[in-house]
Amino acid sequence: MTSNLSLAARVISEGFLPARSALLQGPREPVSGPVSPNRIRGMLLGLAIGDALGNTSDSLPVLEREARHGEIRDYLPNCRSGGRRVGLPSDDSQLAFWTLESLLERGGLDPDDLSARFAAREIFGLGKSMQQFLRNREQGVASWYRYGAESAGNGALMRIAPLVLLHPQGTSAALWLDVALASIITHRDASSVASCVAFVDLLARLLRLPAPPTSDWIIATFVATVRQVCTDQPYRARSGRFTDREGSFPDYLEFVLDQASRHDWSTRDACDAWSSGAYLLETVPSLLWILARHAHDPEEAIVRAVNDTHDNDTIATLVGAAVGALHGKDALPIAWQHGLLGRTTADDNGRVFRLIEEAVRRDGP
Repeated sequence: MTSNLSLAARVISEGFLPARSALLQGPREPVSGPVSPNRIRGMLLGLAIGDALGNTSDSLPVLEREARHGEIRDYLPNCRSGGRRVGLPSDDSQLAFWTLESLLERGGLDPDDLSARFAAREIFGLGKSMQQFLRNREQGVASWYRYGAESAGNGALMRIAPLVLLHPQGTSAALWLDVALASIITHRDASSVASCVAFVDLLARLLRLPAPPTSDWIIATFVATVRQVCTDQPYRARSGRFTDREGSFPDYLEFVLDQASRHDWSTRDACDAWSSGAYLLETVPSLLWILARHAHDPEEAIVRAVNDTHDNDTIATLVGAAVGALHGKDALPIAWQHGLLGRTTADDNGRVFRLIEEAVRRDGP
C-alpha cells in the first residue's frame, strides 16, 4: 500500500481533504499508554449494542416512538429476525465492523479496499450520501478520494470508531491523518473530517482514563480538536431553534452546548432544541450532551440516546462506543450482550464477536 503520508499529500494537493493544515501536526496534548482488552471489547460491543437498540425505531419522532413503544430499554421485535427481540445491525455497525475487518486483514488503512467492501455488500438503510458514494463509484470516478459526497451527514462519523485501534500507542498525527483519509471515502466535508478526528481522539483518551471525566472535559476536549482541524466554512442549522445562526462548525457547537448548560436542559429537551437528525450540526451536540450528562452511567447514556433523539441508531452507536471505551465490556448490561446476534450481514451470526476478539489479540490491527 502507498504510505498514508504520500496519499495525504496527493489528496491535499488535489483539494479533496477539507481540513486545516494543523491536521498534519496532530494533537497538542497527545496521550499514550496501554489499553485493557476489556475497554476495547467495551467500545466495540457498545457500538454494536447502541445500533441494535436504536435501529428498529430509527428516525421516528421522539413522541411517536414513545407512544408506540414506551421507554425502550431492550431490543424490540425485528422483522429481519422473525419478530424476535434480538440485536441486529443497521448500516451504522455494518460499516463500522467492515472497517475493522479491512484494518485487520490489510494490516492498516487501505482506502481502496475499504471502499470496495462498502460497495460490494448489502447495506441496511442506505443514506443519501452513501447512495451518492455508490453512484460515483459505479460511474468509474478515477480515485477512491473522489467517490465521497460533499455532505455534512453523519455517515462517516458513525463508522469511524475502529480507527482508534490502528494506532494502539495512543493519539498522534498519524492517527489523525488516517482518520481523515478514512472519513473522506464517503463524506468530503470539513465538519465530517473534523468530527471524525475529534471522536476518534476522544475515544483514545476515554480508553485510557482511570475514571469518568467531568462534563466540561468531554465537551472541551472534543470541541478543541474540531477547532484545530475544521476549516472556517460557514454552516447553518436546518431545523430546531437555532436556524438563524450561521458560522463555523466549532462556533455552533460551543454556542448550542453553552445554551444547554446555562438552561440545564435534559437530554430530550436539548436534542429537541437543536434537533437530532443525521446532520452533523444535530448529531454531534446530541452525542456530546448525552455524554456530558450520563457518561458515568453507560446503560442510562445508551438508553437516553435511543429514546431522546431522532436519528437514534447512529447517536446510540456513537454513545455506546464512547461509554464502552470508558467503562469496558463488563459495565454493559448482560441482557444486551446476550441478545446481540453479532451480525454484519443478513446471516453471519457471531461475526462481530470474532472480529472483536481478533482486534483484542492483535492489541489493535
